[in-house]
Amino acid sequence: MGQEPRTLPPSPNWYCARCSDAVPGGLFGFAARTSVFLVRVGPSAGAIPGTPPFRVIGELVGHTERVSGFTFSHHPGQYHLCATSSDDGTVKIWDVETKTVVTEHALHQHTISALHWSPQVKDLIVSGDEKGVVFCYWLNRNDSQHLFIEPRTIFCLTCSPHHEDLVAIGYKDGIVVIIDISKKGEVIHRLRGHDDEIHSIAWCPLPGEDCLSINQEENSEEPEIPNGKVIAQTPVTKGCYLATGSKDQTIRIWSCSRGRGVMILKLPFLKRRGGGIDPTIKERLWLTLHWPKDQPTQLVSSCFGGELLLWDLTQSWRRKYTLFSASSEGQNHSRIVFNLCPLQTEDDKQLLLSTSMDRDVKCWDMATLECCWTLPSLGGFAYSLAFSPVDMGCLAIGVGDGMIRVWNTLSIKNNYDVKNFWQGVKSKVTALCWHPTKEGCLAFGTDDGKVGLYDTYSNKPPQISSTYHKKTVYTLAWGPPLPPISLGGEGDRPSLTLYSCGGEGVVLQHNPWKLGGEAYDINKLIRDTNSIKYKLPVHTEISWKADGKIMALGNEDGSIEIFQVPNLKLICTIQQHHKLVNTISWHHEHGSQPELSYLMASGSNNAVIYVHNLKTVIESNPESPVTVTEPYRTLSGHTAKITSVAWSPHHDGRLVSASYDGTAQVWDTLREEPLCNFRGHRGRLLCVAWSPLDPDCIYSGADDFCVYKWLTSMQEHSRPPQGKKSIELEKKRLSQPKPKPKKKKKPTSRAPIKQEVYDGNEDESIRESSGPVENGVSDQEGEEEAREPEFPSGVASVASREPVTCAPVLLGFEKSKVTVNNKVTLLKKEPPKEKPESLTKKRKARSMLPLTTSLDHRSKEELHQDCLVLATAKHSKELNEEVSTDLEERFHLGLFTDRAALYRMIEVEGKGHLENGHPELFHQLMLWKGDLKGVLQTAAERGELTDSLVAMAPVAGYHVWLWAVEAFAKQLCFQDQYVKAASHLLSIHKVYEAVELLKSNHFYREAIAVAKARLRPEDPILKDLYLTWGAILEKDGHYAVAAKCYLGAASAYDAAKVLAKKGDAASLKTAAELASIVGENELSSSLALRCAQELLLARNWVGAQEALKLHESLKGQRLVFCLLELLSKHLEERQLSEAKSSSYNAWAAGTDGPFVERVTAVWKSIFSLDTPEQYQAALQQLQSIKYPSATNNTPSKQLLLHICHDLTLAVLSQQVASWDAAVEALLRAVVRSYDSGNFTIMQEVHSAFLPEGCDHLRDKLGEHQSPTTPAFKSLEAFFIYGHLYEFWWSLSRPCPKSSVWVRAAHRRTTSLEQSQQINNASTKETDPKVSEPEPSRPPELDVRLTEQSEQMLITCKELFSEKHASLQNSQRTVAEVQETLAEMIRQHQKSQVCKSSTNGPDKNESEQVAEQSLSSPPSECKEEKNQPLSLPELTKRLTEANEKIAKFPESVKTWPFPDVLECCLILLHIGSQCPGSVTQDMQQQAQELLQKYGNTKVYKRYCQTFCT
Repeated sequence: MGQEPRTLPPSPNWYCARCSDAVPGGLFGFAARTSVFLVRVGPSAGAIPGTPPFRVIGELVGHTERVSGFTFSHHPGQYHLCATSSDDGTVKIWDVETKTVVTEHALHQHTISALHWSPQVKDLIVSGDEKGVVFCYWLNRNDSQHLFIEPRTIFCLTCSPHHEDLVAIGYKDGIVVIIDISKKGEVIHRLRGHDDEIHSIAWCPLPGEDCLSINQEENSEEPEIPNGKVIAQTPVTKGCYLATGSKDQTIRIWSCSRGRGVMILKLPFLKRRGGGIDPTIKERLWLTLHWPKDQPTQLVSSCFGGELLLWDLTQSWRRKYTLFSASSEGQNHSRIVFNLCPLQTEDDKQLLLSTSMDRDVKCWDMATLECCWTLPSLGGFAYSLAFSPVDMGCLAIGVGDGMIRVWNTLSIKNNYDVKNFWQGVKSKVTALCWHPTKEGCLAFGTDDGKVGLYDTYSNKPPQISSTYHKKTVYTLAWGPPLPPISLGGEGDRPSLTLYSCGGEGVVLQHNPWKLGGEAYDINKLIRDTNSIKYKLPVHTEISWKADGKIMALGNEDGSIEIFQVPNLKLICTIQQHHKLVNTISWHHEHGSQPELSYLMASGSNNAVIYVHNLKTVIESNPESPVTVTEPYRTLSGHTAKITSVAWSPHHDGRLVSASYDGTAQVWDTLREEPLCNFRGHRGRLLCVAWSPLDPDCIYSGADDFCVYKWLTSMQEHSRPPQGKKSIELEKKRLSQPKPKPKKKKKPTSRAPIKQEVYDGNEDESIRESSGPVENGVSDQEGEEEAREPEFPSGVASVASREPVTCAPVLLGFEKSKVTVNNKVTLLKKEPPKEKPESLTKKRKARSMLPLTTSLDHRSKEELHQDCLVLATAKHSKELNEEVSTDLEERFHLGLFTDRAALYRMIEVEGKGHLENGHPELFHQLMLWKGDLKGVLQTAAERGELTDSLVAMAPVAGYHVWLWAVEAFAKQLCFQDQYVKAASHLLSIHKVYEAVELLKSNHFYREAIAVAKARLRPEDPILKDLYLTWGAILEKDGHYAVAAKCYLGAASAYDAAKVLAKKGDAASLKTAAELASIVGENELSSSLALRCAQELLLARNWVGAQEALKLHESLKGQRLVFCLLELLSKHLEERQLSEAKSSSYNAWAAGTDGPFVERVTAVWKSIFSLDTPEQYQAALQQLQSIKYPSATNNTPSKQLLLHICHDLTLAVLSQQVASWDAAVEALLRAVVRSYDSGNFTIMQEVHSAFLPEGCDHLRDKLGEHQSPTTPAFKSLEAFFIYGHLYEFWWSLSRPCPKSSVWVRAAHRRTTSLEQSQQINNASTKETDPKVSEPEPSRPPELDVRLTEQSEQMLITCKELFSEKHASLQNSQRTVAEVQETLAEMIRQHQKSQVCKSSTNGPDKNESEQVAEQSLSSPPSECKEEKNQPLSLPELTKRLTEANEKIAKFPESVKTWPFPDVLECCLILLHIGSQCPGSVTQDMQQQAQELLQKYGNTKVYKRYCQTFCT
């Protein structure tokens, strides 16, 4: 037995033109998944004498996705260099001695499909991709060249061994070109002849064309094809042959000097043992070639089923070939071969290495054509390992590729004596267990819940248990029979039964003698024996103690339960792990101390392993179960979950554990000591087993598709890598393939059996009839996604989720599932969408009776036998039993006997169609029988009704037809084809149902069309549809369509409203017009006004007037807009308005005459307002509209509109001589501008509407006290107030010395006014007038003003209104008190928050704090007490002030008045700036008012300035 480590590697990648290669001296490499495995071949491999001379020596790790190409440098002195290409887009150059990357490039944008290291140029590596791009990369210069020869998919490329610039490229569609890379990829020859994928290109090893005696004219079957260009016979192209192998089943030999084919070799169909040719074998072909260096007249090729052929090219008229390994059976590959590479060993043997879909690498001796050795490989995770207890050294491996491997590790002649078992498995093998005593009896469990028994010594398929688990089988164990199986008599029951634990948490007991019978769930026995009422835990692991008396069950909650036979009495529960238990193992019984057999080790999804000693518990046999919470030993060191543990059969208390941290660890459990750590895997470990014969040797399997045999004595580490960031994990993470969503990558278009997706009657497509089902990477794909808690057992995470399909990333047979589109390129004209149809069009129609047909194509003997059976049946008087059983077996004879037999035949054929997924063929057969109703019923039940079936339904009667249409409509709904379903319902006059179906699935447009076409116009359903759809459209913001719906539902009001929802001018205008059309006048006018206001914001005067024209009731508004337009134009001319507007109406142009006259003139000419009646009507329209009062935040455009509304009322009132109304309207306009802080507008209103002052108004009102007198007084006061400011500003302008002081005064006034206005009774929040731009009066005016100033200053007396001063003071007091109260409340809340967050000061303190902060700021006024005001004091002040306000007459309170104290301060300022200008009397009066009413905070500091 070999004392050296061994590797069972992953399978070489499938469907790659060159992903293995070898160099002289005996180094062979093959791409497997994302890495390359290196194998040393020949004497230097250091194999044990007598065993095959090869050894797996390492791995090139670095790519992140499938490696698609691998090539060595074949230049002496450079054999250690090689290149790889991968689906991750890179080409890497490696040094195999150091196993590191020398350099790499990622030039390709698409999937790389071909790679070759030039045999002529030392540092040239050529690669090609699926889009037809070729890159030449020169390693030493780090330089590259991009060539794009044809826009086709490259399948393979080979550089010429004789000329450094020539490269032959084979494409997917069968074209072969030879290019010259020195001439930018110029095509030297275009070789046409193949009509399918080119799999391999081989140049003849000898230059020149003398080595083959091919007669020039002889090749008559191949017409000369002129190639693309006529090329002079230069020495470059002169001589060399080229061989190409294609999927079209031919090998062609081409002459380079003539640029045409000279020989065609058609692959023979070889009879395989076991009778006829499998019909699918032709479909699945990979034709690879090797032209031996020392035998240029011979060519090696692969063939259909994995055989290798040696062709003799000397006699071109005879197709002569020799079969490799013809004498010894079973040496050939069993499935297609992908790569062939020659290897010359150090002792000069010429070998040939082949990789195949059967997952074997074989080595052939070219001298004898015999197979020297085979290296088996794994195509999936290694889930489970089990050594046979009977046949020592027989290791069973459960693999994710659907095969069980049985490795005879003791074989002396062959290190890798591995047998494959795939029959009946068809899924990932997740659990294995050998029978303890019966030779060759191996139990297996799979990912899909199947449990079976193999006899490894026979070729029979396995027995399968009729009871399946619902999920993955986690563990299998043989143990003594329990009730009910144990209740049979001694001879009626097996000595051992098989226990299986599945992912759904159930443990089943199977009777190995009657696997077809029922298996028993042991939970029932546990429940009965221990009279348990509660829900039993979910089981994830089962393990029997070696003596068969004690059973341990591990559970999902981390508990382990110990049961005693015969009835599973629960004696103990171990509560140690708190996560799902993956593995339990009992110590063997042959230790030096018998009590060791009571040790039980267990591992879970936690990283700690516990060992329990159950001796005392088991021996004491307690009445009621004991709970154990203390472990006997604890083994910690792993950093991820434990998947498997195994005791050494050679030592006492020595344990090996496998973990997701990527390592296996050997422990001395009694000393709790880690002994050695194995880090050879690149994935997460799933299983581990100790060699039963060698104490130093352990086998482990992982999700890196590898099984390693390793020696504990050779490991350099003693404990697992610590911390999540361990290098091993990092390495693994970088290089394990990442799962991809299946769509992302177009399949690599090398599907094994492309048509089968459509052509279902070949068995192979459904379940491989000649080999295992699953290709490896699919396995890894699922695995990668699924994770921790989901996958309990020792088998580790078995992805129960995904079916066995194949990732686009890899290799396998199942690729057919993914690569439906491969053939498409062949039918170039078809538009891409038609893929499936285009495929079927070209193919012969599928047979209706395929089974019968195939039975009529059997061997001659069988057909003769058919005739005899048929003759006997037809001509014997009564059928004896033998004949009738013969007829039953030969069901296809039903075609020639009676009807009953025909029905039987149809039934068999029908079942076949259903199983192959062709229900439509089954339906047709049933129709042939005349069972239409039955067909419809089965189709309805299976959801397989079709249009054609339903169309035939009326034949079975009216009611059947109605029923069929309804059933079809339901089926269509399930398939989301609601519109089609509705159409079918209409065909049976179910209009309401059809409409409701469309409506409930949001097909409103279609529903309305149907309802309108088929129902009465007044049907309420129709209105409901319109309204429902309208509401949804409105919600989604499709207002115009929603409006149409509302109009359809005769709800015009809603239509107008919804159109207006968008709020832009165009929508509003349309909405207004619509409302007008449908007679909603009020709505129409409000919308038209909104539209005009929107246009106004855009200063589109013409549009605004247009909009207002829509409605007669908006005549008044048109006047307002007209005045607004004139005023805006006026302001613009005075350069007081910042906005410029282009679209004025024509009539706004004139500028002569007083403003009011211009306005009335335009009204008269444009709006034909002439008579008092018309004025009166307009006045009434406008009086009903009230706008809110202005604030300093009112937008200027809106403010102007509101002011103009008041001014329009004023002008209209003047026109009808209603002077009272005119004064009030004018005052409202002035107050609006005052409230908004817009001093400029206020002055413009004064100058435009009161050019001569207020005297003429006083005359019109007359002398007597009219109700309007207070309003007039206010208007006059504002007029004077404006002039007062202007006079004061004009003073400060020409006088630079005082200007500084004046500006300071402004600033003080600013703050003063701000606060004063804030506290104004009507709480107008205004900015002070001072902050407005000052009116730009020219300085010369100042002289004239001084003449008027006397007059103006005298009139200022009007401003000193005592009662107004008193009222304003009370209002300020109220505001101040309210502000103080608000501040107190704020402070109080703040202190409460503080108190709740920190246990701060108590309540009284917080109040004090608040009140202190409220006390008025220190001021120089002597009487000011610097003390906080109490709440009662504040309340008292508030009440007093409110009472005072209540006493004032309404006439004073109704109309606003300029701030009296403000006016006093300005006058005093003017007095100080211009001594003598203000009379002593007036100054006196101002000071008195200030002293009397200036006691609020706002005015205090000014009072001190002027009153001291």
